[in-house]
Amino acid sequence: MAEPEHPDTDGERSPAATDGPARVLEMIGTGAYLVDERGRIVGANTRATELLARPARDLLGRDAHDLLHRDAHGHPVPRTRCSMRHAFHAGRTAQADDGHFARGDGSVLPVSWLITPYGADDRGPCTLVLFHARRPSATGSRPGPAATRLTELERLAMLAETTTRLTSTLDVDEALRRLVALVVPRLADWAVIDLISERDEVWRTVVVQAEGDTNTLVEHEELQGPMPPVPEESSMPLSRALRGVASTLAGPQTYQGPPDSGIAVEQRRLFDATGIHSAAIAPIRSTREVLGALTLGRAEQPDDFATADLPLLEDIARRAGLALDNARLYQRQRKVAETMQNHLLPQMPRVAGLQMTVRYLPAPDASQVGGDWYDAFTLRDGATALAVGDVVGHDLEAAAGMAQVRNMLRAYAWSQQEPPSRIVERLDEAVMHITDVTMATMIFARVEEADDGHWTLWWTNAGHPPPLLITQDGLADYLTDGHGILLGAGVRSSRSDATVTLPPGSTLVLYTDGLIEEPGRTLDEGLDRLRRHAAALAHRPLAAFTDQLLRRVRPVDNDDDVALLALRAPSRPRPGRPDHERAR
Repeated sequence: MAEPEHPDTDGERSPAATDGPARVLEMIGTGAYLVDERGRIVGANTRATELLARPARDLLGRDAHDLLHRDAHGHPVPRTRCSMRHAFHAGRTAQADDGHFARGDGSVLPVSWLITPYGADDRGPCTLVLFHARRPSATGSRPGPAATRLTELERLAMLAETTTRLTSTLDVDEALRRLVALVVPRLADWAVIDLISERDEVWRTVVVQAEGDTNTLVEHEELQGPMPPVPEESSMPLSRALRGVASTLAGPQTYQGPPDSGIAVEQRRLFDATGIHSAAIAPIRSTREVLGALTLGRAEQPDDFATADLPLLEDIARRAGLALDNARLYQRQRKVAETMQNHLLPQMPRVAGLQMTVRYLPAPDASQVGGDWYDAFTLRDGATALAVGDVVGHDLEAAAGMAQVRNMLRAYAWSQQEPPSRIVERLDEAVMHITDVTMATMIFARVEEADDGHWTLWWTNAGHPPPLLITQDGLADYLTDGHGILLGAGVRSSRSDATVTLPPGSTLVLYTDGLIEEPGRTLDEGLDRLRRHAAALAHRPLAAFTDQLLRRVRPVDNDDDVALLALRAPSRPRPGRPDHERAR
């Protein structure tokens, strides 16, 4: 669904609605803009353009200090005396009620402002500035010390940061870590998160304390673990929150009476162990169900929570619920895809004289599970077929497409007894007409033992990274012959075959592009890295060779899955095979 357009003062849109930070800015109910590391404005919401009487195009790319910062008389503020500029360079949060911004119509707008680090996006680290118009003070009085409770600007900044940080990860554990870091010690010195599993079991997942003068976050594993079931009738605060009823306040006295459930017993133990004197508890809900509860506790901080604190806690818990629900759905999809793919990937045949090993590594990102595959099977004439491929896409559809391609390849290879190139031509034509696969790459090969005991590889390549052949002396070369276009391109072209005799003790490596592709590096660099490490590992047993090769070569920031098939020829050929073992 398209984002609604928000006209600015000239009828044009504020920052692009397709930009993630821009959507967050529009959710903020006061003037807000983002600046990059150099202090240039890179995003502003509609409210900011209205308050400043400037269209978005007059803000973006401009130095915020030079454009906006003024004194009460409209004169530019020297950089050395600008408190907002000092906070910006120090990378810290600051606020003031005596600021002035220059408007597009030449007037000066008295403002209260807050500046805070915003994290990083594709532009690099950014800083968020929130501001709203204020009435000039007739007395010129300055504000006193900040109260414990957050100001409206601080609250808005915190909610914006919560949205940004929690929605930028799809890992449940990482989302919980970010949630704790957002609220402790800013709002409390203890954070407790109880989550409800898909089996309706409650687990005390997080108990964290901000400890010492440095507010180091310390996890208390002794207080974590399984919890009793949620009682249906209990009126106690945590039980109500876990049923999604309401947020509320609690203290040690809340649980001093006779317990009405096992959860009440655990809550008393929590208060006794932590010394929390005041707590605020809110349900964590998604749009579909209750996911758990968030408890903030104060032990060292002297002020008690008040009812006025609950709306902020509810807003934070609501954002946490949406983020956790998305992360759970994402991980559920990953588990389904991995299970499906593991069942689809075949067992390797045993071939007398050959060693063979395979590996499949899923992508770190749940969305990237999908289309890489390998296969090996015995053909009707006794030769062994080898294949490694990659179906375009990284989702369940790619995994299903991989199964279609692999099964059709097996059927053609078994029934036709033709050269690899002709088998792949048949497969390419079928892929375009009877599958949902858009494009795919693959290597299809057959390996067989000759009468003199040597092994011959016969292959064709459909747009795939070339096989790598390493002798037992460590000479490594890519087999670049037999190369043709990928499957599904819709171009009829004659495919070719290539043949090589495998040297005794040599190792053949077939792999997918996730092993060699790395952001910021060329494909040639990845191929060279693979060749060097494969040559250095040639003396290792095949299983150790394969594991070490993956460990050394696969890029750390790889976002793709990897399939790898390694084959090793015998060190000494078998002379004079019996007739019944000969392929033809």
